[in-house]
Amino acid sequence: MTSETTTEEAFIWSDKFILGYRPIDETHEEFVDLVRQMDTAPDQDLPHLLSLFAQHAQAHFDLENKLMVDTEFPPRDCHIDEHAAVMKSIQEVLALVNEGQYAYGRSLIDELIRWFPSHADHLDSALAHWMCKRSLGGKPVVLRRNLQLR
Repeated sequence: MTSETTTEEAFIWSDKFILGYRPIDETHEEFVDLVRQMDTAPDQDLPHLLSLFAQHAQAHFDLENKLMVDTEFPPRDCHIDEHAAVMKSIQEVLALVNEGQYAYGRSLIDELIRWFPSHADHLDSALAHWMCKRSLGGKPVVLRRNLQLR
């Protein structure tokens, strides 16, 4: 991200986030959309939006965790631990935001925007490759054309 690019411009669902395994890609698209909604919302909307996001994040992480456990994905432990740490932070910040401490919510949103691309590129892409190899016999092929899909 260049200094001229704002967070709002940089965190838009695009083909740079596609990993090639539809269930993960779909939940990631929802993740990006919800974080973007929170990032652009007024403070008074944060408690509701962060609550919706917490529900999404739990389902999102549960899906990925189940895929890893059910298929005995080799590096699952650190991936599952990272999900648990992020979920713990979300719950802690949600409690503070519900008390009107919106700055904590803004900090969490900024951290999610920073964290997600790296997490997806490293941990989730390995899981997507694993799932495709198991079901299709090879890694997914993803063609990127720098398209904003929303």
